[in-house]
Amino acid sequence: MEIKTISTDVLIIGSGGAGSRAAIEVDDSGLKAIIVSKGLSFRSGCTGMAEGGYNAVFKTVDKDDSTDAHIFDTLKGGSYLNDEKLVEILVNESPKRLIDLENYGALFDRQESGKIDQRPFGGQTYRRTCYQGDRTGAELLNALKEEIIKRDIECIEEVMISSLVSDKNQVIGAIGLRLKDSTIIYFKAKAVILASGGAGQLYPVTSNTFQKNGDGYAIAYHAGADLLDMEQVQFHPTGMVAPESKKGVLVTEAVRAEGGKLINRDGERFMSKYAPEKMELATRDVVARSIYQEIVEGRGTENGGVYLDISHLDDEYIEEKLETMVLQFENVGVDIKHGPIEVAPTAHHFMGGLKINPDASTSLKNLFGAGEVCGGVHGANRLGGNALADTQVFGKIAGESASEIAKTTELKSNYEMVKAEASRIESLIKKGSIKPKEFKNNIKKLMWEKVAIVRDEKTLNEALAQLQEMKKEIVNLDVKNTKQYNDDLLTVLEIINMVDICILTVKSAILRKESRGAHYRSDFPETKDEWKKSIVINKNEIKFEAR
Repeated sequence: MEIKTISTDVLIIGSGGAGSRAAIEVDDSGLKAIIVSKGLSFRSGCTGMAEGGYNAVFKTVDKDDSTDAHIFDTLKGGSYLNDEKLVEILVNESPKRLIDLENYGALFDRQESGKIDQRPFGGQTYRRTCYQGDRTGAELLNALKEEIIKRDIECIEEVMISSLVSDKNQVIGAIGLRLKDSTIIYFKAKAVILASGGAGQLYPVTSNTFQKNGDGYAIAYHAGADLLDMEQVQFHPTGMVAPESKKGVLVTEAVRAEGGKLINRDGERFMSKYAPEKMELATRDVVARSIYQEIVEGRGTENGGVYLDISHLDDEYIEEKLETMVLQFENVGVDIKHGPIEVAPTAHHFMGGLKINPDASTSLKNLFGAGEVCGGVHGANRLGGNALADTQVFGKIAGESASEIAKTTELKSNYEMVKAEASRIESLIKKGSIKPKEFKNNIKKLMWEKVAIVRDEKTLNEALAQLQEMKKEIVNLDVKNTKQYNDDLLTVLEIINMVDICILTVKSAILRKESRGAHYRSDFPETKDEWKKSIVINKNEIKFEAR
């Protein structure tokens, strides 16, 4: 395989909200940033698909809101598994970063007074979620994209980063496979920022883009970085259930925030049984488990969901506040203004991930992280509206920190490591007895059946045994020998990462013998004080960090 070398001051892996914000900060420091994306630039992440909003304490609607209240809600929502220092940074910096977005051209909905509008969201004491209808993420990302184009920051798309390059404990770049022609690209960098998003595609029903297989977690883990709380996987309560082609597509929390009611097959507004105070705006882990319970106990719809009804609101109000949802369902022949829609939980967000410090640094020198690839900010359950804020707050911090270290770092090379990685990738191209796509789908099926919303020791151990067997079978995958967009090769590289991250997720889930946040163990249904600690895992050890 041909190897091409590209040098930069700071390499940013991922072109979503976190990566884009980091690139702007690097550019502000006078250094060269390169953004590399596995898919199309600005189109392959989840930021642009985020609909509901961005949490920031502006007090424009509820005067009694405060940073203390936002911190409390975030910690409580995260079942106190959050890194409190990271939460404080998120809450205190979030309003400033929203103002940055407006300066880049983002438009947020306003009240008649001209002040920014704020809506209620799950698990929050006050209305603090800023929004642009139900397309907030797209508005945010379009503004960042325009700013990056204006600054002429280099973006390289359709390159899958397969490995970080290191020299002892220092990250000095990364290696990627250019999908269009199977060229190996060696990125030499003084600092690297991981902003590659989550791993919803470990499951067959997900709101995530199809690139989100957990590559960032895997390359960090393989390089020796610490990951934490990998068992904490959020299932958004409301994804589409029909038609099959739309299964898992997000139905924004904004539908419930604007007054949507969850109803079972018997016509019962069932959240009164599970969360009588917060009802539909309980935290996502609670609402997702409630819907799951209704379905498994036989009160679900024919398509395996429940009903979400907003038809009691005025047509004009729905069209103004939920324009994207109106169009999304119109495309499949459903009018949300005049009848209920069917929803069920969908794999949505990983709260676990790369362990970062308050300056976005990691356990590896010159490697930084931002956004969903990182753990610690959201604890055991993320509040809706905190993810977009997370991308901007820690994207900026990662950009600042990476720039600072890059200014005093020389470019280094490790061509032996580059050649070894190129050989590894090339060795995957061979005849085999198993089709990669089928194998990948089997991983997803296994995770959905045994490592999803409700877990127990028996099924988790079964999943671990099956995943370990699957790891052995990877050598039998059939990969065609073609240069131009070798989909088999891409899929096998993803599979290798997926199996490793699934194993870490299952091992952590077995270890946590309690229920906390999104991690629910039917054999250990209680939350235990002695488990108020994070599970930190790397290639060499598993350790615990008290919260």
